[in-house]
Amino acid sequence: MAVTATRVLENYVAGRWTPAAASTGELDVTNPASGEALVRVPLSGAADLDAAVSAARDALPAWRDVSTIGRARKLFELRERLVARSEDLARSVTTEMGKTIGDARAEVARMIEMVECACAIPTTMQGRILEDVSRNIDAETIRQPVGVCAAIVPFNFPAMVPFWFLPFAIACGNTFVLKPSEQVPMTQQIAFEELHGLGLPPGVVNLVNGGREVVEGILDHPGVDAVSFVGSAPVARIVYERAAKAGKRVQALGGAKNHMVVMPDAVIDETVSGIIGSAFGAAGQRCMAGSVVVAVGDAHEQLMPPLIEATMALKLGDGLEESSDVGPVISCAARDRICTWIGRGVEGGAKVVVDGRGAGGEGRGPAGAYVRPTILDDVTAEMEIAKEEVFGPVLSVVRAASLDDAIETVNSSRFGNGASIFTESGASVRHFRHQVEAGMIGVNIGVAAPVAFFPFSGWKDSFLGDLHAHGPDAVEFYTRKKTVTSRYFASGQGSGAYFVER
Repeated sequence: MAVTATRVLENYVAGRWTPAAASTGELDVTNPASGEALVRVPLSGAADLDAAVSAARDALPAWRDVSTIGRARKLFELRERLVARSEDLARSVTTEMGKTIGDARAEVARMIEMVECACAIPTTMQGRILEDVSRNIDAETIRQPVGVCAAIVPFNFPAMVPFWFLPFAIACGNTFVLKPSEQVPMTQQIAFEELHGLGLPPGVVNLVNGGREVVEGILDHPGVDAVSFVGSAPVARIVYERAAKAGKRVQALGGAKNHMVVMPDAVIDETVSGIIGSAFGAAGQRCMAGSVVVAVGDAHEQLMPPLIEATMALKLGDGLEESSDVGPVISCAARDRICTWIGRGVEGGAKVVVDGRGAGGEGRGPAGAYVRPTILDDVTAEMEIAKEEVFGPVLSVVRAASLDDAIETVNSSRFGNGASIFTESGASVRHFRHQVEAGMIGVNIGVAAPVAFFPFSGWKDSFLGDLHAHGPDAVEFYTRKKTVTSRYFASGQGSGAYFVER
């Protein structure tokens, strides 16, 4: 039995680390590879959140008055600090979340990429101006910060997802409150150590650990102007409706059931590699994981033997071991839930061709939250396993007679985060990308997650709101437009008297 951890994490409020004053309890943060208790996280209360929001509100005027170039320079400094701590951040991600160290390093690289993108704020925050909209009258639109912004983030990307929001929000002149997942709060402790080193005005960035009480407090708090959320589809809808009802600007990213269409002309070895990385990377615990393969025509017979062979060759183990291909899922409860889903798939008529259940033993012990990569064949689009998000290393294989049938299968999903096609036919690609109802499309790419300079553009039940995370949408979300129409009556025109704005 794991020993309860003794170190209790602190919140970061008004420029300093502080214990949760209104905590209703504490939870162990455990290493999912071993069950070892790492630290304890406080379940902060309403008073803790209120202190953070008040600090953010107090810091807003001073931070807003810092020039855009000055704010960008702070982000350049943050980028260098995060690069210097990148291995610490990656090892923290693996230790508390479980993904392999290679996946964690890639995640931290994406985290840093978000900061790099936000550094461009003197350009991306620019407005528009039109001289002489009427005689001697000019019109211009400028962007100003929204106010106090908050983010509620999930367990599966402890480093990257908070930075989908934080650097863009503060670059635009807002102040910020982060509520990390109580399952993985350690990585953002490192990030906030580096944020602290920037010497920002106290209250510009704040971190409040906690659970449901903090989440609901963010949604309702009158001092919070904008809310960003990433999590399951049902909770995303609750967050969107409740925060919007309270008059807040909201972006709520929900779940997914992403499809990968394989055409008969696909390059099979590259296709297998793309599918493996998409379906089983991070043990399937990402909203861009490809969890359904739709094999068109003869593609099924070409694909399945090498896909099964490659899947069975994957090494399961502690993510800190460089040789591990797949790490544990987030918790033993998640392991049991995923295994139950596999059983439900079999009961529904699917055929298990690679079975990931019973992955204990082999030195990992019963405390390890392991599920081997699993493939279910003979799945139909009507089966529950093909429609609902499992959030684990489980791949369903569906057959389709034609590309149009495959597109119909993709579009029948209530989710619309991502979809990929594997083919060498430009005509097939064009037809697919035009017809498919998903916001992020991959062509011979299994994980079609965009880089920071483009929006993370999910559709349907995968996203609620108007403006997506990062890319140009981030600047739109974190600023309000103000349009100014002006003219000046200079006394003694022609005498050299001019209005000069400094």
